[in-house]
Amino acid sequence: MKSKEQQEAEFRSFALAQRDALRRQAYLLSGDWFEADDIVQKALTKAFAVWRRIDPVGAPAYVRRIVVNMYLSHRRLAWVRRERASDDVSPSRSEHPQEGVDLRLEVVAALDRLPPRQRATLVLRYWEDLSVEDTAEIMGCSAGTVKSQCAKGLGKMREILADAAAPVRA
Repeated sequence: MKSKEQQEAEFRSFALAQRDALRRQAYLLSGDWFEADDIVQKALTKAFAVWRRIDPVGAPAYVRRIVVNMYLSHRRLAWVRRERASDDVSPSRSEHPQEGVDLRLEVVAALDRLPPRQRATLVLRYWEDLSVEDTAEIMGCSAGTVKSQCAKGLGKMREILADAAAPVRA
C-alpha cells in the first residue's frame, strides 16, 4: 500500500501531465477559458478525493469523464447560464488570417451553438479521437446514443457552417 505522500506525489504528477489536455477539452465543451479552468479544477479535486481507488492506467479516461459530467451538470443549472456581450464569440480576425486558423475558429464557434450533450459527444469523438464505445462509457450512455448524438450534432454543424459561409444579401 502506498503512503499518503506517495499518493499525493503520484496525483501531482498525473495532474501536471494531464492538465493541458483536460483544459483544452473543457474549453471545447464550454467555449470559455475561465469556465474551463473552473471545470478542470473541480474535476481534479474530485479525482484527488478518490485517487487511492483509481486505476492509474484508466485515470485519464476517468478524469475526462468527470470533466464531461461537470460540464453537463453545470449546463443543467439554469442560474449558471451567463449572458454574452454579443453573439460573436470568436475573436476578431487579423488582416492576414491563416486559412486553418479561421476554419478552427468557425468550428469552435459552431460547436458553441450546439446543445451540451451533442457538443460533448462531438468533442470526445472527433476532437479527442475516442471510439464510440469509449465515448459512451465517458458519457454514461449507450453506443447507439453516441451515434445518434454525433449524427444530429454533425448535421447541425453542417447547417451552422453553411449559414456562416453563405454570402450576405442586402
